[in-house]
Amino acid sequence: MRSIIFNLIVVLTLISCVWGKTYNRCSLAREMHAMGVPKSELAQWTCVAKYESSFRTEAVGPTNANGSKDYGIFQINSKYWCKPNSGQSHNQCKVGCNELLSDNIRKSVTCARKIKAQQGWGAWMAWRKHCNRALPSIDDCFK
Repeated sequence: MRSIIFNLIVVLTLISCVWGKTYNRCSLAREMHAMGVPKSELAQWTCVAKYESSFRTEAVGPTNANGSKDYGIFQINSKYWCKPNSGQSHNQCKVGCNELLSDNIRKSVTCARKIKAQQGWGAWMAWRKHCNRALPSIDDCFK
C-alpha cells in the first residue's frame, strides 16, 4: 500500500511539472511587482502574457519560419534570447529556454524586461495587436 501511495505522489509531482503554472492577471501582476517591476508597466505585461501564453508558464509556441521557438509566459524567442537544447542561439539573456518554462518566473521576467529595454513593447506581436491601447487599471489587484 505504501508503495502505491508513493508511486501516486511521484506521478502527480511529475504531472504538475509538465503542466506548469497558470497565472491570472492579478496573481501575475502581484508577483511581478514583488520582483521590482513598476506598477506603471503591469497592465502591459499582464496583457502580453494573456495573449502570448494565456498566462501559462509551460507554453512553447510552434516552430517559427526561421526554426526557432518561443518559450514561457512571455514567449521568449530561442534564436535571440534563450539557448534551446539543440541549435544555435544568440542567447542574449544567458538562460536555457527550458528554464523559462518554470513556475518560478524570475528568469522569464528578467529576460522579458531586457527584451523590452532593447526593443520596446513592439517586440511582442500580442502587444502590437492587443495591448497598445488604453488598458484596464491594475490597481484592483492590489486592494
